[in-house]
Amino acid sequence: MDTAKSIPAVRAKRTKRKTFKNSRMLLLMCLPAILFFCIFAYLPMPGLYLAFVKYNYTDGIFSSPFVGWDNFKFLVMTGDLWRLTFNTIAYNAAFILIGNVAQITVAILLNEIRKKWFKKVTQTLMFLPYFISAVLVGLLAYNILSYDYGLLNHVLASLGLNPVKAYSEPSLWPFIIVITYLWQTTGYGSIVYFAAIMGLDSEIVEASEIDGANAFQRIIHIVIPWLKPTFIILLLFSLGGILKGNFGLFYNLVGANNTALYASTDIIETYVFRSLMTNFNFSMGSAVSLYQSVFGFVVVLTANWIIKKVSPENSLF
Repeated sequence: MDTAKSIPAVRAKRTKRKTFKNSRMLLLMCLPAILFFCIFAYLPMPGLYLAFVKYNYTDGIFSSPFVGWDNFKFLVMTGDLWRLTFNTIAYNAAFILIGNVAQITVAILLNEIRKKWFKKVTQTLMFLPYFISAVLVGLLAYNILSYDYGLLNHVLASLGLNPVKAYSEPSLWPFIIVITYLWQTTGYGSIVYFAAIMGLDSEIVEASEIDGANAFQRIIHIVIPWLKPTFIILLLFSLGGILKGNFGLFYNLVGANNTALYASTDIIETYVFRSLMTNFNFSMGSAVSLYQSVFGFVVVLTANWIIKKVSPENSLF
């Protein structure tokens, strides 16, 4: 009886060994990513304790006075947490929704271009902004928006109009930041959708043409439904970082210490940066980061649950 029970176990063990042997090259290719996450994501996790203490250099992280939830209570009472959360979510929502719509539109338009040389040139030109450093993007923005030397005010002055004090007008920056983000990422982000369109069965497209469907009808009834699963997967991945702001973009465009623009441009990353580098308040910065991670985790689980109810085949798990 024991022998009969051990036979399936032995077979399962052999199957695992065979699978491991056949997949060893794939596992080796994954090793750098595994090491990256182990070193930079899992090993630092004990440092989360910093969010629950009043840190000082003398005692260190684990010997500093334990204050429990006081750091989080302070954030809530000052109102900073709500402002940071709203700004970060609002910007990321705009980036995700407007960005994906722009990327899908660009991918569809590229697919409709018939001349290959023009398609390649267009793709290359749209790729270039993504590889421009955020520092250079901030420098370009400053040369356009600067009150004294900017191109924008120079043009306005030549037209007899009043100059714009862009770096002291909070209402302008949501538009500036979103437009800059779209300019820099749309070309690169459209690759995934363009690749998905390339996987569309050409016979379906040809059949629609034979039936008399024009280009607009093909896009609405064939291409866009085909892109739906890709959009949902990218949406779920994006929602995981909905509280993770684009620090490089915000810091180089606005700066972390421009108090005049805090109301509309201050996000969690810039607040953490100020806490660490300006105020040296490591506990507060850690508390905000922990809140950011937990919130993002809950958002992903909730969004996946909703999608699983509506469209089970497109859920992540």
